[in-house]
Amino acid sequence: MHTSALTRALLFIATLVVVLALLAWGIGLETLKARQVDLVYLGQQHLILVFSSMFFALLVGIPSGIALSRPAAKGVAEYVMQIFNVGNTLPPLAVLALAMVVIGIGDKPAIFALFLASLLPIVRNTYAGLCSVPASLLEAANGIGMTKGQRLWQVELPNALPVILSGVRIATAINVGTAPLAFLIGASSYGELIFPGIYLNDFPTLILGAAATALFALVLDSLLAALGRYLTPYTR
Repeated sequence: MHTSALTRALLFIATLVVVLALLAWGIGLETLKARQVDLVYLGQQHLILVFSSMFFALLVGIPSGIALSRPAAKGVAEYVMQIFNVGNTLPPLAVLALAMVVIGIGDKPAIFALFLASLLPIVRNTYAGLCSVPASLLEAANGIGMTKGQRLWQVELPNALPVILSGVRIATAINVGTAPLAFLIGASSYGELIFPGIYLNDFPTLILGAAATALFALVLDSLLAALGRYLTPYTR
């Protein structure tokens, strides 16, 4: 187990080093040095947008998925799920525009729009994971006298956790990829490199912003994958 985890970590680090070396070669060290302060600052702002919106998405999405998976909600679960689909049905720019109209400009509407975009995968996977728990496990839990709350926390959620974490990874990827658009409504992110790069035909800056966003998504996804392996060792 430890050898396998170490091998994965070394492969990831090696891949990251190669990608960064190719990026530095393609863009040029001068551009990287000139944009060093921007990369750090915009990375922090990007991180704030992603983590804030994901926090609220988890806070709302997981309890909602649990509630929809209960037998009492069986008949309406799919219909209610469409409410959470609003952030994915509308184009991201439309969601950002609506958030800007309602809340204003800056970080708050960006966080709200990213929250909406991240919500459905979390709700859907929580619901699907809990609904896919084998009936034999539920019967065994009932047979030993567990309450509904004990069965949920000790049987259902641990078994549904791999599916829930898959939803969190999907939501995080969507979130990180959508966050640069927040530049259009006054929120700082790597979009401050991407969009000016497009407008000014400054391809090194454009590529730098896009590559930083992609690397950010890759690192977060790898960390979530490692967290999933740690929390669910029985799925290895």
